[in-house]
Amino acid sequence: MKLRKVLAIVLVVAVLAAVGIALTACNDDENTLYFGPEDADILFGLICLHDENSTYDKNFIDAAEAMANKMGVRVIVKTGIPEDATCYDVAVDLADQGCDIVFADSFGHETHIMRAAEEFPEVKFGHATGTYAHTSDLNNFYNAFASIYEGRYLAGIVAGYEIKSMIDNGEITASQAKMGYVGAFPYAEVVSGFTSFYLGAKSVVPEVTMEVRYTNSWYDPEAEENTAKALINNNCILISQHADSYGAPDACEEAGVPNVTYNISTKSTHANTYLVGSKINWEPYYEVMVNAVRNNTEIPKDWTGTLNTDSVQILEYGNSVSEAAKTAVNTALEKMKNGTLKVFDLSKFTCADLIVDGNNADVDTDAAYTPDHNVIKTENGITYFSESDTEFRSAPYFTYIIDGITSITE
Repeated sequence: MKLRKVLAIVLVVAVLAAVGIALTACNDDENTLYFGPEDADILFGLICLHDENSTYDKNFIDAAEAMANKMGVRVIVKTGIPEDATCYDVAVDLADQGCDIVFADSFGHETHIMRAAEEFPEVKFGHATGTYAHTSDLNNFYNAFASIYEGRYLAGIVAGYEIKSMIDNGEITASQAKMGYVGAFPYAEVVSGFTSFYLGAKSVVPEVTMEVRYTNSWYDPEAEENTAKALINNNCILISQHADSYGAPDACEEAGVPNVTYNISTKSTHANTYLVGSKINWEPYYEVMVNAVRNNTEIPKDWTGTLNTDSVQILEYGNSVSEAAKTAVNTALEKMKNGTLKVFDLSKFTCADLIVDGNNADVDTDAAYTPDHNVIKTENGITYFSESDTEFRSAPYFTYIIDGITSITE
């Protein structure tokens, strides 16, 4: 009898263990997406920090699906992968599954992807927003980004016209033209984005100012909503964001405050306050990597997508956007494409901390983020800070808080 009880207990434990394993596998499957034909010649692995609920990650996922369908590539998407050793484990697993390319989408993934690249020299490893590819000795590791600051600037023009309308209609005075910005972290990527957005608005309303507050998270709906509310309560009359949820748009819709989004349009869900948005289209870069594998050609160490490669896109316009604003955006866009408008034109802003004649950008990243390159250029008679220039690196390195912007880091 005792032996039977022991055997029964062992059997129960074994069953529970098996169920546990099955549940784990099921949960893993829930965090895995597949696109494209199973018999494709190229297997592409995508590692995402969050899932489709994050507008940032959804942007990468949607582009991967489009690329898979267009190019006949098999894509495996792993979602909810944190910025720790888990990323390395997932990258190794994708390489072991036969992926020709493994690409990770978040800033903190980079060192873990590099570790995997060292162990799988035959696999191409890519990383968005990263800074180390151009200084590493790895021949199979690459960074990519896009000149999204140009898209931010164009969205800023729309914001400027909205504010100009408020002033012209007597709703506010020029001295009350203060925008708010919900930032994730005070990193170069965020600073570059909000500065270019501000400069776009300033090109229409010279008196405009902007207050920036941070959530210290890439994706935190509650923090993003509360931060937007704090900005609104501090007299900001228009809100934009570098944040990945609907938190800020929700706060704006509730308060009736105009909103400029990032990565996704909220026109259908926040019709009363949505103005416009911008996003990076990652499909062109995915195609660069796939074509390089298929044709056995080199992938640039640092690749910057532009308006001309359709990597920077303006989203649909909101219901209240005027034809004058749309015309101004189109005019600025064409000037950007032909090089006669530079977002960081030094004649358009002031900043006491910006060194013009000397090192003014931390390109070769170190722990102290010490400026090590002079990135000031002159072209078409314009002297400007050359952001995300492939001569230097694709990831942003503009970190200056210019006059007119207040950055609150507490």
